[in-house]
Amino acid sequence: MKQDNIRLGVNIDHVATLRNARGTFYPDPLEAAKIVMESGADGITAHLREDRRHINDDDIKNLKTKQKLPLNLEMAVTVEMQKIAIETLPNAVCLVPEKREERTTEGGLKVKENLDNLKSFIFPLKSAGIRISLFIEPDMMQIKAAKEVGADIVELHTGHFCDLFEKSMVKEYTNYLKKLEDASKYASYLGLEVHAGHGLTVNSVKHLRELHQIRELNIGHSIISDSIFIGLGSAVKRMKKMINGDR
Repeated sequence: MKQDNIRLGVNIDHVATLRNARGTFYPDPLEAAKIVMESGADGITAHLREDRRHINDDDIKNLKTKQKLPLNLEMAVTVEMQKIAIETLPNAVCLVPEKREERTTEGGLKVKENLDNLKSFIFPLKSAGIRISLFIEPDMMQIKAAKEVGADIVELHTGHFCDLFEKSMVKEYTNYLKKLEDASKYASYLGLEVHAGHGLTVNSVKHLRELHQIRELNIGHSIISDSIFIGLGSAVKRMKKMINGDR
């Protein structure tokens, strides 16, 4: 039976990283978002970090008001970010752990260990009509906790799988893929929508399309990297084709 297509959300943080490297007004993440939409992507993801190392507040406002794709705002669990989200009203927020010294998000949110804090943090966001996604490891206890705190979505961290894949550790990445499969089935059973992302490339992403509970993949670094050589539109189209090739 043919499965529904997986949606592609494109993370455009690295467009802002390039802009900020020279302190110019270009390249503009908003223009990237428009090209991404024209090339068949289903959504935009942007991480507003505490230190504003790439995406900034004006970017978030523009991505919400001046382009048409749903905006998935990645953010830490802080009062400042909660306020920005409620003022901006993105389609969804994805809560992630955040450390200033990290290059990129290094792991999943510890939901089970912070149940009460997350429940109280999430409540006003949901009351404002924002969908709640939690970026977590493919761990059954964390998935169960995500349901308990009121999440609508879990985004499974695929970074470890991708590391094993890039090192050609076939047995290990095959075992980890099974872990992702079991986690996606359990989350779906609990009524959570299942997304996944982190570290995916056009080569590794082909394995994720075998996991039929996954509804969306959020991919940034590899698409922006590929765009240097083949253009942003072509990079998006190629990734979209790869994630749905056998569905």
